[in-house]
Amino acid sequence: MKRESMEFDVVIVGAGPAGLSAACSLMQRARQAGLELNVCLVEKGAEVGAHILSGALFDTRALSELFPDWREQGAPVTTRVNREHFYMLSNSQGGIELPAWLTPSSLHNKGSYIISLGKLCRWLATQAEALGVAVFPGFAAREALFDKQGAVCGVLTGDMGLAADGTPKTGHMPGMELRARYTLFAEGSRGHLGKSLIDRFALDRTRDPQHYAIGFKELWRLAPERHQPGLVIHGGGWPLGRNGGGFFLYHGDDGLASVGLVMDLNYQNTHLDPFKEFQQLKHHPLLARHLWDGKRQAWGARALTKGGLNSLPEMVLPGALLLGCDAGTLNGARIKGIHTAMKSGLLAAEALVPALSEGRGGDRLAGFEILMKESWLQHELERARHFVPALHKLGPWAGGAANWLSQNMLRGRLPFSLHDKTPDHAALKPAASCDPVTYPRADGVLAFDRMSSVHAANTGHDEDQPCHLQLTDPALPLQDNLARYNEPAQRYCPAGVYEVLQEAGLPVFRINAANCVHCKTCDIKDPAQNITWVPPEGGSGPNYSGM
Repeated sequence: MKRESMEFDVVIVGAGPAGLSAACSLMQRARQAGLELNVCLVEKGAEVGAHILSGALFDTRALSELFPDWREQGAPVTTRVNREHFYMLSNSQGGIELPAWLTPSSLHNKGSYIISLGKLCRWLATQAEALGVAVFPGFAAREALFDKQGAVCGVLTGDMGLAADGTPKTGHMPGMELRARYTLFAEGSRGHLGKSLIDRFALDRTRDPQHYAIGFKELWRLAPERHQPGLVIHGGGWPLGRNGGGFFLYHGDDGLASVGLVMDLNYQNTHLDPFKEFQQLKHHPLLARHLWDGKRQAWGARALTKGGLNSLPEMVLPGALLLGCDAGTLNGARIKGIHTAMKSGLLAAEALVPALSEGRGGDRLAGFEILMKESWLQHELERARHFVPALHKLGPWAGGAANWLSQNMLRGRLPFSLHDKTPDHAALKPAASCDPVTYPRADGVLAFDRMSSVHAANTGHDEDQPCHLQLTDPALPLQDNLARYNEPAQRYCPAGVYEVLQEAGLPVFRINAANCVHCKTCDIKDPAQNITWVPPEGGSGPNYSGM
C-alpha cells in the first residue's frame, strides 16, 4: 500500500521542553524575518504531556528568553523555592543535614520554581499552536527518512491498527511520510531515533560512553497541616550506599508534593531492584513525616541522560539536529535539564531561520555549533563536566568532596580530567559475585507494589499489537542472562514487564509489553544489549496527570 506523504519546512519529533521551545522560537523568528514556515511537531503520547515526567525544579532562564512575559501569559510556574535542605542518610532511621556552605553551590536552588513539567509542556503547546505550529499528538515517529545523499529528510510515523503478528486489522492506517528540509529530534532520554542516528553517523566516536539514571516520581496529596509550599529537600546515602543517585521531596502548590529517587544505572549488584529501593526510601522518618496521612495520586518512572559534556554526542548531522535529552544536555551538577533542553531548542531555531531564509535544506547546520559554543548552555555544561564522573569514580563522599571543591572554589575548573569509560550495562556483575538484597514488603500506605504503581501511571496499550520490546536473540535471556545474572530485567524494569516463569517445569521468559511505562531502562541496562525499545502504536503508554 502506497504511503501518504506531507511536506514541511521543519518536522520536530517530541513535544517535550526542547521540541516545543524550538517550535515556538522558530515561528517567532520567522515572523520577525518575514518568513512563512510550515512546521509540524509529532508526539507519541496520546496528548501533550502524557509521557512527560520530571521532579521538577525549574530554572526560568530559557523560558524568559522565549516568552519574557510568561507570568502575564499565565505559564504554570508559580511556586518559588523558599526553603531547602540537603541530607545524607546513614541508614533507615538516621542521617545528618549538611549546612548550606558544605553543599556544592550548584545544588542551591534560590530563584527556582517547583512545577509540573507536564503542565508546562501543555502550556507551551498552546503557544506553539497559536504561533501556527501543527501539533500532532498520538503519532509515533517510527523511522528517520534519508535522501539520496544520505541526509535526514523527515520521519515515517508508525502504522496504526496492526495485530500482534504484524497483519493489518480492521481500520488499519499505514504510517505517513513527513518530509522536511530539516528535522529536529527531541524525543527525550534514550530516544530510539536519536540512538539510531548517533550510531549511523558515529556522532559519539570521540566521546565517553553515555551514562543514565532511572528516576522515580510519585505525586502525593499531603495532609493540610503537613503541606509547606516552596519547601525543597534533597539527599543521598541510604538506601543507595555507594551507588550513585539521590532522593528529593518538593512541596508544590494545591496541597501536592513530589517525592522521588534517582538511581544511576551504572550499579553493579544484579540483585538490586531500583523500584523497591525507592519504595523502602519513603519509610525513612525524614520523608515519612511529610507523607503520613497523605494519599498517593500518581507514579511514574523515566530514564535520565546524565553523562554531561564528556558524553555529549555531536548534535548536528546532515539535515537534522539532536536536542535536549535526546543528546544529553542535562546539567548533572544542578540536577536540572529542563532549562538546558529549552535552550537547545532556542539555539536550533536561531540556526534554522537563516538557513531556511536562504532556501537551504539537508545540509549540516554548522551555525548551530557556533551558537552552542558561545551560549550559556555550553558554559553550564563545561562547569559541570566532572560532576557525574567524580561521583562514579570516587563515590558519594569523596566524589562529593571533589565536587564541592570544583563547584564552590574552582568554578568547575578542576586541574585534572575525570572520565567514566565503562558503559552502564557493562558495569553489572554476575549474580554469583553479588550479595543478595532483601526488601520489606509493601505496606500499601507509604510503599506500594509494582502493579498498583503501573495502575497509578495510567498506562495503556492495545495488547493485540506488535511487541515494541524487541529481542535481537530471543533465546539469550534464558541461555545467558538467567544463568549469569539471574535475569536482571525482572528487577531493573520498574513496571513488571519482564518475568521468568515456570511452565511444565521449564523456565519461560515472558514480556508483558502492556505494562510498559516507556522508561527505556531495559534498552540501557540489559547486560547483553539484547533489548531494543521501539515505539508502540501512537497514543500508547502512560498518561501522567499533573506530573
